[in-house]
Amino acid sequence: MDAELFPRTRAETAPGAVHLPDWLSPGQQRELLDACREWARPPAGLRTVRTPGGGTMTARQVCLGRHWYPYGYAATAVDGDGAPVKPFPARLDDLARRAVTDALGAEAVAPAPYDIALINFYDADARMGMHRDADEQTDAPVVSLSLGDTCVFRFGNPETRTRPYTDTELRSGDLFVFGGPSRLAYHGVPRVHPGTAPPELGLRGRLNITLRVSGF
Repeated sequence: MDAELFPRTRAETAPGAVHLPDWLSPGQQRELLDACREWARPPAGLRTVRTPGGGTMTARQVCLGRHWYPYGYAATAVDGDGAPVKPFPARLDDLARRAVTDALGAEAVAPAPYDIALINFYDADARMGMHRDADEQTDAPVVSLSLGDTCVFRFGNPETRTRPYTDTELRSGDLFVFGGPSRLAYHGVPRVHPGTAPPELGLRGRLNITLRVSGF
């Protein structure tokens, strides 16, 4: 991005929830994007998530390690093509542990390895309603990485989908980690700003890579 009047710096959005701007270098972003494109291919590739009420999520998703569906995990793409889920690469565990250390300190790193990735693709019209990441059997911090278009990330509290919440602008390369008292906070994406991705990245839309410890 162009030079700004007020440079973006580390910010604690809520206790245990930290935003680190520009955490991924341009080279790391391209490498992660290339990997996401491979993971999104069938079998068990990018799919539209159907909600229990019969609707669909506007952000499309692919999973690694275990397949997420509302409200659980499976070894196969049970609401997709039924194929076995793609394995979770060890390098993503390394990335997640480094992210937690940088954001919250080494003492916050979970003893169990990170073993699940949910990768959401947002086009210009996609949104994500307020929700909690509550289907895991662990309180290990959640690691969220952004690629492509800038979004508004709304981070709330563990009690309600409504206020109080804080809106944070997440750009390509940004890291957001939430654990501790904010591990079960409601959060969502009310808006994506199309055409804001770094041109050299070669991505139209937004990718969000969320890394979790299953506890299973």
